[in-house]
Amino acid sequence: MSERDAKREQFNEKPSSGKKFLIPIVLVLSVVAGGWFFFGQNALAGHETVQAGQDGKLHFTAADFADGKAKFYRFEGNSGPIDFFVVRSQDGVIRAAFDTCDVCYREHKGYRQEGNDMVCNNCDQHFRTDLVNVVKGGCNPAPLQRQQDGEAVVIAANDIELGIGYFKNAVN
Repeated sequence: MSERDAKREQFNEKPSSGKKFLIPIVLVLSVVAGGWFFFGQNALAGHETVQAGQDGKLHFTAADFADGKAKFYRFEGNSGPIDFFVVRSQDGVIRAAFDTCDVCYREHKGYRQEGNDMVCNNCDQHFRTDLVNVVKGGCNPAPLQRQQDGEAVVIAANDIELGIGYFKNAVN
């Protein structure tokens, strides 16, 4: 074959397509997106499991929440697991709520934090952290009673147990 024929042959070759790489990339992205859609951010991130002390209460220090980032917890109650979060809002108040609401609780997707907002992982509605425990009902985070005494934040296990109705049929 002459040099000229070799060049001509080179230009007649079909360029290789990147399709063989595209399919695995699309599959991986689909699995990740599907996991996010079905389980939500909190399910992927997990909740820290906590237990009540001998006094029937959970004790936290206020310093645990100084960064303003919501901390997500799972309490293994007598009736099953109950998820909640605690966050220090911009006004400096430490607030607690069940990781669900009156509307979307059946979806078991909970909330995520975006800046000063808690965002429902099911309907994407935003709720200011300084209104947690203040505004109740609808898709607002379901309030959880807590007490702050100086540097101690205390939540009674009995108060957490009251939220079991939101989590009874949760699949974890």
